[in-house]
Amino acid sequence: MTLRPRILVVDDEVQIHRFLTPALEAAGYEPIQALTAAEGLRELALRAPDALVLDLGLPDLDGHEALSKARDFYAGPILILSARDREAEKIAALDGGADDYLQKPFGVGELLARLRVALRRSAGGAEPNPIVKTGELEMDFRLGVVRRAGERVRLTPKEFKLLSVLVDGAGKVVTHKQLLTAVWGPAHEADTQYLRVAVGQLRQKLEPDPSAPVHIVTEAGVGYRFLTEAL
Repeated sequence: MTLRPRILVVDDEVQIHRFLTPALEAAGYEPIQALTAAEGLRELALRAPDALVLDLGLPDLDGHEALSKARDFYAGPILILSARDREAEKIAALDGGADDYLQKPFGVGELLARLRVALRRSAGGAEPNPIVKTGELEMDFRLGVVRRAGERVRLTPKEFKLLSVLVDGAGKVVTHKQLLTAVWGPAHEADTQYLRVAVGQLRQKLEPDPSAPVHIVTEAGVGYRFLTEAL
């Protein structure tokens, strides 16, 4: 008997559980429900789910604090749900250890797609595949070679590092701060102009149409996401 992946949903809205539970079951998951942060953290410790879906607007504990407590002992994927639409909320959640963020109201299909991406990443282990192919692109991170339609693409060291960070987080939003720190160092975490220029250069070199990117997509005000396939 194949065990179904367990998905813990922590949300105080009963209606969220009413439509998410059957959708998760139909998609082959075992849903676990929690209505408070305390209950959710307890289930997280006891049941060891494969992924956590966490609402920020919980009645007993701020969602960011719940996220921090969860990350103290849980290394699996965390997908944030929230009715809060401020960019600062999304950035704080992603910088605080969340893997992705969905704003309420959301489509069940999109949530399931984001879960599939997060679970694939989690199952892949800590070492990324050194060779990634998507569309016309082939990226060999072991040799430091990138090709588009069979032709080698010349990238600067910063562009290559930026691409490797984005691809390592494929499907996941990577915030401006995370990218700037990883590529330029902590002293440049606020220098977003560096990032805009580098992303623009990467798109010119890698995208079929840089004005309508399909691989390096913008998450407005938050960061970027590298797509190897449609969510």
